[in-house]
Amino acid sequence: MIQYSIEELHQLFASKAIDPKAYYDELFEEVELQQKRLNAFVTITKEKAYADLKEAHFENLLNGIPYVLKDNYNTKGIKTTASSRMLEDYVPVYNAHVVDLLSKQGVCLVGKASMDELAMGGTNKSALTGPVYNPWDTSRIAGGSSGGSAALVASGVVPFALGSDTGDSIRKPAGFCGIVGFKPTWGRISRYGVIPYASSLDTVGAFTRNVRDMAIVTEAMAGRDNRDMTSSFKEVPHYLENLTDDIKGLKIAVLTSVSDEIRNPEIKANFESIVETLKNLGAIVENVTMPTQLMRTLLPTYTIIANSEATSNHSCLDGIKYGNRQPGKTTDDVMINSRTHGFGDHIKRRFILGNLALATENQERMFRKAQRVRRLIVEELNKIYQDYDIILTPNGGSIAPKVDEAYDDRLSDEYLILENHLSLANFAGTPSLSLPSGFVDGMPIAVNLSGRIFEEQTVLNCAYALENALNFKNQYKREG
Repeated sequence: MIQYSIEELHQLFASKAIDPKAYYDELFEEVELQQKRLNAFVTITKEKAYADLKEAHFENLLNGIPYVLKDNYNTKGIKTTASSRMLEDYVPVYNAHVVDLLSKQGVCLVGKASMDELAMGGTNKSALTGPVYNPWDTSRIAGGSSGGSAALVASGVVPFALGSDTGDSIRKPAGFCGIVGFKPTWGRISRYGVIPYASSLDTVGAFTRNVRDMAIVTEAMAGRDNRDMTSSFKEVPHYLENLTDDIKGLKIAVLTSVSDEIRNPEIKANFESIVETLKNLGAIVENVTMPTQLMRTLLPTYTIIANSEATSNHSCLDGIKYGNRQPGKTTDDVMINSRTHGFGDHIKRRFILGNLALATENQERMFRKAQRVRRLIVEELNKIYQDYDIILTPNGGSIAPKVDEAYDDRLSDEYLILENHLSLANFAGTPSLSLPSGFVDGMPIAVNLSGRIFEEQTVLNCAYALENALNFKNQYKREG
């Protein structure tokens, strides 16, 4: 089965060059095959997809296009588990805002994708349905927490999928899977109806196999929603119409505080070649730094803030208000038994940490201190944006790890800074895009481009220019 970009598939449907029903028949054969190989779906929505297809008239770019949702997006009448036992039987009575927006565009929902439990993780190994595997090498992880969505786009099953990004949960798996992953500005897209992790960091975003498709999907979702008071009133540009690969004079800062920590010589050489490519495209590329001491605080600051907010957000998952209820003699027993049964061990540890940081006696020296450090980090980042349009970094320092691998040295600067720096864009709320940049040992690697708040167009344009120069667009890996 040939998989197409959004624009290509639209053209084929609109011109009647291919029969949409026949295409979807073949698509669901592929869905079954790839599910056995990747374990990326929680729920396959075949009937819903065909029902959506019957309503399609192929009048706009997204009409009739198949897509996948991360399983923390509420879907009316369709199970939404967030890959947690606590929500394994939860069927929402309403849609997330962006689901409604995409439905108005005429998209066809193929399924709900696996994720780290409640989006808390970076491996997709904690999902109730088990690990998600990387299409390029199924002995490796797809990354997390949006690993199912990433794997399904990277395997060619669908041209786009939605994820959510709290620290790097779209961009890291995009890099591991060789596709485009984009986290727009915090507030650019409504989060209404998305099961939260950490409200001050969570961002709705997407996976595609090229930048043009990302511009289409992002524009379709962006804009004000009165049900989400954090969504912006700012006018949404026509991202696709304004897309250009002319970046002459664009000022790009190479954040050497991150890139200097690369230990893999092939990844280092690839990143250096990307810098030269951007210079050859006419961009002004210069090195900048942030204080190392501050960069080392990224992980602990993120850990405290994210888990504290998660503890508050998920206090309703107690088996009484929401969640898989377990029996008990008293209300307290029901809550204790339900949460003990319903959450994985890693989630329980995060809730313990969050409760510790929010305890009255600890708030000042843990949660409030983390917030102050976050402000210092954002201030340093904004100093760079005073002089530069884009900040360029490697997406990470390694290819996707083996499923049974773990990081050994979690206190090295290579781990603390290189593998956690994507959270900078979450702390500051800025748009951030991961773009495939090459291969090492047959596995994809990537770079990351971040820009000023609400300057998604600049990030997309820079990524588009680089993508055209590198010619890694529309790649996917399918076997089976």
